[in-house]
Amino acid sequence: MLMAQQTITGTISDAQTGEPLLGANVLQMGTSNGVSADGEGAFRLTLSDSGRAQIRITFVGYQTQKIALEEYESPIQIALKPRAIISNEVFVEALRVDEGSPMAYENIDRTEIQEKNLGQDMPYMLSGTPSVTTTSDAGAGVGYTGLRIRGVDQGRINVTINGIPVNDAESHGVWWVNMPDLASSVENIQVQRGVGTSTNGSAAFGATMNIQTSQMQPEAYGKVNTSAGSFNTKKANVMLGSGLMDNGWQFQGRLSKITSDGYIDRAASDLKSFYLSAAHNGDRSLLRADVFSGQEETYHAWNGVSESRLQSGDRTYNSAGTEKPGEPYEDQTDNYQQDHYQLHYSYQLADNWNANASLHYTYGRGYYEEYKANQTLSDYSINPIQLPDTTIAQSNLVRQLWLKNHFYGGVFSTDYEKEDQWSLTLGGGYNEYDGDHYGEVVWSQYIGDSEIDEQYYLNNGFKTDFNTYLKGQFYLTDQLTAFADAQIRRITYKFLGKDRQQGPNGSEQVVDVQQADELTFFNPKVGLSYHFWEHHRAYASFSVANKEPTRDEYVNSTPENRPRHESLYDWEAGYKGSFEQFFVEANFYYMDYKDQLILTGEINDVGSYTRQNVPDSYRAGIELQAGVQLWPFLEWSGNATLSRNKIQGYTYYLDNYDTGGQESIRYKGPDIAFSPDFIGNSKLRFNYDQFSAEWSTKYASRQYLDNTQNRGRSLDAYILNDVRLGYSWNNTPVLENIEATLLVNNVLDEMYESNGYTYGYISGGEQQFFNYYYPQAGRNFLLQLSFNF
Repeated sequence: MLMAQQTITGTISDAQTGEPLLGANVLQMGTSNGVSADGEGAFRLTLSDSGRAQIRITFVGYQTQKIALEEYESPIQIALKPRAIISNEVFVEALRVDEGSPMAYENIDRTEIQEKNLGQDMPYMLSGTPSVTTTSDAGAGVGYTGLRIRGVDQGRINVTINGIPVNDAESHGVWWVNMPDLASSVENIQVQRGVGTSTNGSAAFGATMNIQTSQMQPEAYGKVNTSAGSFNTKKANVMLGSGLMDNGWQFQGRLSKITSDGYIDRAASDLKSFYLSAAHNGDRSLLRADVFSGQEETYHAWNGVSESRLQSGDRTYNSAGTEKPGEPYEDQTDNYQQDHYQLHYSYQLADNWNANASLHYTYGRGYYEEYKANQTLSDYSINPIQLPDTTIAQSNLVRQLWLKNHFYGGVFSTDYEKEDQWSLTLGGGYNEYDGDHYGEVVWSQYIGDSEIDEQYYLNNGFKTDFNTYLKGQFYLTDQLTAFADAQIRRITYKFLGKDRQQGPNGSEQVVDVQQADELTFFNPKVGLSYHFWEHHRAYASFSVANKEPTRDEYVNSTPENRPRHESLYDWEAGYKGSFEQFFVEANFYYMDYKDQLILTGEINDVGSYTRQNVPDSYRAGIELQAGVQLWPFLEWSGNATLSRNKIQGYTYYLDNYDTGGQESIRYKGPDIAFSPDFIGNSKLRFNYDQFSAEWSTKYASRQYLDNTQNRGRSLDAYILNDVRLGYSWNNTPVLENIEATLLVNNVLDEMYESNGYTYGYISGGEQQFFNYYYPQAGRNFLLQLSFNF
């Protein structure tokens, strides 16, 4: 170990050319003890006992590098990268955490993502990380998919791409189907569980996902990926890169297409996407433009399968389109396109001071089309048809429900580091959302006096979202670091026009709506990290987050009965340690919610079912991780989350069709819906030469469909096993290499459901409940061939 050595030697060179760097400085951190490299790039430094076992290497025009001496043997070979090559990591650094931050987080690198990326959507790239469960409407991971972290749904997980907010401004959701094959253009992902650090966009009430798109490669490259598998799933993409050209520019791009019939009947997906990026490196700057777009057409599969059909063995039934007599309506599809434009600029003001700014614009437009039987014409602004002997007031029809929106704004950050003392980051952003919601009848059995393209409702939502934050790390001692983060977020939201609104007994009506709201939140975070021995740290933190209601909460209420905003007080504490052959981690969390919004079944003052505030609820648990190198070619890793997710006192409202009112039922301490008490993952991995194999196992305990903790309305526990095999042929003629990957999902053919919903009422003096589930595919496979040149 170099820690025990008093003198170290080494050489310093240019990482690109290999030329020695005369005059490069080597400094022992925590001291003023340092030397300069000679004409051969060589140096010799006698260490001070009072300093740290770490050195910092600096040279004008090159990136500073820090080296922990215990990880190297003398002499040390050091290659400095020219400062001109600034990576796009600078655009996400302000939102990310590191070993000095008192947060629970996970980094997923490009290698791990690409091993799983055979056609399934982004949530499946994260399925093995702690506290994660995934869902798929079509049952096979293509089409509409989602994930939960610590039982928290996608609308409460903050997602950014290169620091740009992705969550829908109104619903707060993330629709991965609108960004098909995004994983092929991702460099890495950081998942921060809990509130995490300050970020742009909607508040994190369960976790944060910071996605960084692909790094530019210094050399020109090309790659073709083709895959095929069960349910007629096919994926093909082409990826190209120019490498770094003499004029400082670089270009790269991807073109993708994914199709699948889905596990559920008619749950087909036809997905297209592209990604383009251009970057220019200056002496101290990076200019980068990213454009990516996704176009999707998916057949409706979000109705689920009734419990009675599941019990009869009909797991793939799809009720979508069956309102049409005869064969199901073939165009019962969702059609949407979303274009993302990002422009980033970073400038290095000094070796320890960076400034970043980004502009963005997202344009989304599309509709879902559905056949509706026996509809009341007046609900569609169509006058009843008067005939001599009768009046036609109802008709079969086809409608399209449209969404067109514009989301644009800018984000910024600047960070300054005072070596070995403190670092500060100032950042923020301002974004605007302008979205139209409207509906059209495109066919009707009885059309009456309606016109082509006539809109029977139109509603516009406009939202502004401003935030600014200041955070810092303060190195109190060589081992102890303090963290502080304060964010102010201000939101305005207004909407006007006609909109669809849920009415009594599940009916739908078009009403005039017009509201406006303004909210200002203060979200502080503090914590401590303590580093002891080598590669061991303990930490503790406290964070606050506040979140506004969604569009549905506003539309389905009045200002007098509008839900209050939610607040979260998040306590986290943990330990992480790395040893020679294994590592262990443990994170404890207590997420205390005030006024959390949940679906109670209560009807509000406009006759709509909506989420209501619950005064007190919490999520508490422990997240465990471990890994061990069993043999040189064999390693095991795993994680487990044990948790309690409770509502302190809960009143459930049930419609009584006999009386026309509602009955209330009081529950004490029930589980929060979709929050398993235990989630576990295991991964056994074998690597030898060009061959790799992996067996992964996932377990999720029982999840309840509502907040009554009734086993009759729940998802059974399930255990899944997947197998992945990979082989690479290197130095093949013409091609750089060929890679083959076989993924067998659910290899033991487990029959399970990952999601569902329930509703009920009282009729004939009895409670009646109806459960619907989303069955997932049994054993299925994907095979991919990749050609690199």
